[in-house]
Amino acid sequence: MSALSQLKLLVNLALIDDEVNDREKKFITNIGLANGLTEHDVAYLFNQNHDVIVPQGLTDDQKFDYLFSLVQLMKIDERLYKEEIKYCSQVASKLGYKQEVMFELMLKVSITMKKAEIDSLRQLVSTFLIK
Repeated sequence: MSALSQLKLLVNLALIDDEVNDREKKFITNIGLANGLTEHDVAYLFNQNHDVIVPQGLTDDQKFDYLFSLVQLMKIDERLYKEEIKYCSQVASKLGYKQEVMFELMLKVSITMKKAEIDSLRQLVSTFLIK
């Protein structure tokens, strides 16, 4: 289940600074709920560390969604930590992106974005996929 894998990656990121704030928890919970999980299922994920596993066979859109949600979560508390950036870069690499993708995402991703902005970013980020 790719949604569960995505949530585990997000939880790992949220736990990097040893402090999961309410906005981070709500962001992750909302993604879980949108993918058919219960609040209880998502809350349980916060009680453990997870391996950095990216499922095989993800579409380019799913890869973008994984990375986009990670960067949004990283920016949600308006503080960027070196370890968070490193973690996101590691996941980006496992998803098949060139390292430079993180520069674009760090500059262009914000918490509230319109669909057209996300679609434009999706197109740009696809150029960083290693084929």
